[in-house]
Amino acid sequence: MRKFVYGLLTTLLVAMVGCVTINVYFPEAAAQKAADQFIGTVLDSNAPAAPPQKDQPPAPAKDGHQPSAMLLDLLIPAAYAADTPNIRIQTATTEAIHDRMRQRFHDTLAPLFNSGTVGFTKDGLVAVRDAAKLPMDQRAAVNAAVADENRDRDALYREVANANNHPEWEAQIRATFAKGWIERARAGWYYQDASGGWKQK
Repeated sequence: MRKFVYGLLTTLLVAMVGCVTINVYFPEAAAQKAADQFIGTVLDSNAPAAPPQKDQPPAPAKDGHQPSAMLLDLLIPAAYAADTPNIRIQTATTEAIHDRMRQRFHDTLAPLFNSGTVGFTKDGLVAVRDAAKLPMDQRAAVNAAVADENRDRDALYREVANANNHPEWEAQIRATFAKGWIERARAGWYYQDASGGWKQK
């Protein structure tokens, strides 16, 4: 009897570990590749628009599994995780956000990055780094442009997570984009390091 109880507890423990494996899996490499493509077409005026993605199913949602599928997940979590499709980043909402961000970058933000007035923050947003570089009569317009940009960025990270049926991925999506914005920053632009301090690339 005791052996049976130990065996049962061990099986339950393995199953619980399997569940954790499923819940925390995030396709980091696929997300970074998709983020890099998005960022490149925003920052680079010569970059071609991203080609339409094939109809790609979003990652499976956690909820709504049939009992049989849930049992299978418990038994073979690694296989389940390995079968997770590439991340979906292109939706009607993200395309609209992309167009606004691209237009705003070329109309307003690019000169501000070049002058060091604004920079990339560590959490995937932009911020006014040195308002003293701006004439007083331009500050309100620049602050409004930065607010609009950050509103779109917040919406982008949320939309990508939702499009993949994993709203809990929003923080990881944000971190992935934050890394991408900084990596693609041009020489002379400013960005925040992990401590929040400004550095020049």
